Amino acid sequence: MRKAMVAVLAVMTLGACKPLDDAMVAVFGRSMRDQRTFDPYEQPEGAPVNSVAFAAGNWPAAPGEVNIGQPESVSIPYFTQFDLGVPGIGGEAVQRLENPLSWDDPASLERGEEIYLRFCVVCHGPDGVGANAYIAELHPLLPTYNLSGAQVAGYSDAYLYAMVRVGRGLMPEYGSRITHFDRWNVVNYVRQLQRQAGTLPDQAEAPAPEDDR
Repeated sequence: MRKAMVAVLAVMTLGACKPLDDAMVAVFGRSMRDQRTFDPYEQPEGAPVNSVAFAAGNWPAAPGEVNIGQPESVSIPYFTQFDLGVPGIGGEAVQRLENPLSWDDPASLERGEEIYLRFCVVCHGPDGVGANAYIAELHPLLPTYNLSGAQVAGYSDAYLYAMVRVGRGLMPEYGSRITHFDRWNVVNYVRQLQRQAGTLPDQAEAPAPEDDR
């Protein structure tokens, strides 16, 4: 008798979701059981209309600080994808950017790894090799840059920062999702991946912080 009651209760419990879901369909016109799913980054979308992106000018005054309004002494030139100019170098607005953080700053590398694993690894791989990216198996014909390769190792810090901010080609912009200093942290972490891959030029020296740009 007890087993029969347990079985009845189990059936009632398992079936309770359907009438509830059916009621939601009657009210909202759609079911949780019938909805489109997307693979990672299959359909990236930009920031919502009228939203204030991180690239809109509210720059934090220093790494780790929360931006409140427009801080003093931080001036970032406005630019778009059209200003990327020569690959690896960029146009005039991009060339004026300077990395305020050192390539070898442990705190920057730690934060850069965190942001890289959050936003970049799906398309560029944990080692910066596109063929090892998580998305490669699902979309083998989708080209992804080898960030740890020799070509990107020759790109300027400013150009790498600019690509993160405004995107390029198939890569969407991340200026609405990654803050100013975190973009530089990602650049520094990419440099570490290049060092590990042995592609960073030996004569390249870590830039010394000069200002908050």
